[in-house]
Amino acid sequence: MQKKILIADDHYVVRMGASLLLHSAYEDLEIDFTENYENVKEKISQHHYDLLLLDIDMPGSIYLEMIKDLKTGDPALKILMFSAYDEKTAIQYINEGADGYLNKQQSENVVEAVTSIFRQGYYYSQEVAYHLINNTKEKKPLESLSKREFEIFKLLAEGNGNLEISNKLDIKMSTVSTFKKRIYEKLNVKTLVEIIKLYEKSGLGVVK
Repeated sequence: MQKKILIADDHYVVRMGASLLLHSAYEDLEIDFTENYENVKEKISQHHYDLLLLDIDMPGSIYLEMIKDLKTGDPALKILMFSAYDEKTAIQYINEGADGYLNKQQSENVVEAVTSIFRQGYYYSQEVAYHLINNTKEKKPLESLSKREFEIFKLLAEGNGNLEISNKLDIKMSTVSTFKKRIYEKLNVKTLVEIIKLYEKSGLGVVK
């Protein structure tokens, strides 16, 4: 199936450079362009894109709020932040729900980043992954979960929805929702992507 990407950046050289690299790897890839945030929203409301490469600084940018704003309009939209900001900023956007971050100084990795998102649903550069993993190690977040909370955490990370968890554990969906909210608060996360990363990177024998 043909993939469709929107590259949102107000610099022509950046747009064309990324486009050339991607076309060299994906012959049938359809690429669209925009230079400002207002046009990003307009295009997403009119077309379905498999991936959005989104710059942070562009005319009309609302910065961190862009992620929630765009995913409210299209929850299935994958967003790869493509910016020159450092890893601390990257983690802020990932915490808001971005599916990956690529520094423009590593633009030669754009094919790797896009391929990772198409195949796995997310992309983290080595630098960003390092910060995420080390933050996880320092906080040891899973130690704060009760046995039941850990069961639900694990099921969430394995791709189960509230209804599936309710059926597997024989508990009410409202109870699942309550536990899910508590898990997110204890782990200080906002997205399922963060849950998955904690599950993948943390030791699993730490529940109480």
